[in-house]
Amino acid sequence: QVQLVESGGGLVQPGGSLRLSCAASGSIFSIYTMGWHRQAPGKQRELVAVVTSGGSTHYADSVKGRFTISRDNAKNTVYLQMNSLKPEDTAVYYCYADGVVAGADFGSWGQGTQVTVSS
Repeated sequence: QVQLVESGGGLVQPGGSLRLSCAASGSIFSIYTMGWHRQAPGKQRELVAVVTSGGSTHYADSVKGRFTISRDNAKNTVYLQMNSLKPEDTAVYYCYADGVVAGADFGSWGQGTQVTVSS
């Protein structure tokens, strides 16, 4: 089993910054994609950003230019630097990873971390 543990959420004022981290643990052979999704109250979960094992990135249009995703392959950790935060960024942020463990494909989600942008 692969477990994802997120950290770094909290309350921040509009225009502020937060950095989320997500560490994967387990008998991991390889992680392909790592990313972040978010879900606001009453809305569907949506993709925020993903990064491949080769370093290619993709962002939702709503966060381009404000959020930066990165990963440390040696630590099986993905980060999301969030700048110029807006009230509409308020949501529970979920980490995601897929890859191979013990010879089988896996896809795992973290437990979620709350991000609240409010004055």
